[in-house]
Amino acid sequence: IGGTAACMAYTLGSGPNAGPAIGPQHCITKVELSVSCSNLLDRDVASKSDPFCVLFQEVDGNWVELGRTETAVNNLNPVFGEKFQVDYHFEEVQKLKFAMFDEDKCSSQLYEHDFLGEFVCTLGVIVSNKKLHRPLTLANGKPAGKGAVTITAQELSDNRIITLSMCGRKLDKKDFFGKSDPYLEFHKQGEDGKWMLVHRTEVIKNTLDPVWKPFTVPLISLCNGDVDRNIKVLCYDYDNDGGHDFIGEFQTTVTKMSEAQNSVEVEFECINPKKQKKKKNYKNSGIIILKSCKITRDYSFLDYILGGCQLMFTVGIDFTASNGNPREPSSLHYINPLGSNEYLSAIWAVGQIIQDYDSDKMFPALGFGAQLPPDWKVSHEFAINFDPTNPFCAGVEGIVQAYSNCLPHIRFYGPTNFAPIINHVARFASQALQQDTAAQYFTLLIITDGVISDMDETRHAIVQAAKLPMSIIIIGVGNADFAAMEFLDGDISVLRSYTGEEAARDIVQFVPFRDFRNAPKETLAKSVLAELPQQVTQYFKQRNLSPSNTLPE
Repeated sequence: IGGTAACMAYTLGSGPNAGPAIGPQHCITKVELSVSCSNLLDRDVASKSDPFCVLFQEVDGNWVELGRTETAVNNLNPVFGEKFQVDYHFEEVQKLKFAMFDEDKCSSQLYEHDFLGEFVCTLGVIVSNKKLHRPLTLANGKPAGKGAVTITAQELSDNRIITLSMCGRKLDKKDFFGKSDPYLEFHKQGEDGKWMLVHRTEVIKNTLDPVWKPFTVPLISLCNGDVDRNIKVLCYDYDNDGGHDFIGEFQTTVTKMSEAQNSVEVEFECINPKKQKKKKNYKNSGIIILKSCKITRDYSFLDYILGGCQLMFTVGIDFTASNGNPREPSSLHYINPLGSNEYLSAIWAVGQIIQDYDSDKMFPALGFGAQLPPDWKVSHEFAINFDPTNPFCAGVEGIVQAYSNCLPHIRFYGPTNFAPIINHVARFASQALQQDTAAQYFTLLIITDGVISDMDETRHAIVQAAKLPMSIIIIGVGNADFAAMEFLDGDISVLRSYTGEEAARDIVQFVPFRDFRNAPKETLAKSVLAELPQQVTQYFKQRNLSPSNTLPE
């Protein structure tokens, strides 16, 4: 979740004491981390180190890479233009590691590069200090020479982004054998009056009339969200040895740049103050042209939720014979003396969180793979409350009650067909699609014990559902082989229908319940719901839909 800082006064169900109805407020926001270093170790013989920074976060005792900066060529005091954006959770200890490396080879493998030192701390320490300056240490804990890192944190509470398209004309020639290799740097003025690097464009080789690719930066990053704050733009000629030649500079504001719209270009004279002082006839060192400036909003999951989007929740429950007789303790549907089983645990884990995003809290609960009274025909799409015209249950408690009540009245049978229930929810999602608003998104939780019987039909149904405002969570209970379920989860490869059609996006998240049997209850929910915010925003953005109750710019 990123983009907007917000407090959610509803229950997220995390923490050992969080109950079903009352929980603490959870503040979630995105923090941007800027990194610079001083006095780094020099690992190169003929020149200085070429450092880059890698950010890691500790996850379950392991360091997971979050991102890397660009490489600063031939520089022991780099100021990195690439920023890190990290989701900040007040209620969690988020351990971060900033590791510096000297780029030696064109390789993504870190062991191929010389280690220059690291600094470990929590995100909480960084944000509480806002700016942190600390020494770097080597792997053995000893100081990395006089090397130090400075980390500056900024809350990204403004979700506006600015896209700029720029080119140059008749820039100064700086290279003896060629023209120039120009690039631009954008700096904003800090509260202390000092200039801080915000963005660096790519280098355009051997030209005095460069055309840079359009680029997008958060407005909060470019000018702290203040459209009248000064921005300094510097133009350099890139040199391989790191001694880049200064071409010229100018200052502007977002307000001024915003004039570049509807085919109207804005021109800035690129001025070299030293040349201006020396030469009487000096005009400029070239012209920088802003071809277009566009300010939009990069909506987050929370933006859509706070904009009124409802998450419509449906449960599909597997009642096939492989589950065993529910009256016997060996059955996956057997309700133990504590009033639970793996099906109920899965319903509670996901439902307790997702029910907070649906105002009426009325959820359809469907079953499949059972014979129903009075004619005992097999159904793969029946209301577990036995009311086909109104399959809705009131809250998670209502689903649990309907589930418990239906068990004695059905006969477990088979086969394990997913497609009917997926298509059932897809019909409602199609109606929401026709409204063409970001008002509803459908989430189907399927809980199953075994291998899918209608794999071709299921694949086809998922590929079609991927075009709709819909996601599917599959929780596998018991100890069956769930290899086919992993196949449906498109994390590794794109899911294809039997017709060869590719899914427009990954909408399936599968987890086996057995991986969470001994874990805290909230761990299962965090895992299965991890991809949902991204799937919601991805869908609405693909359809270019803004949150329903969007405030004007």
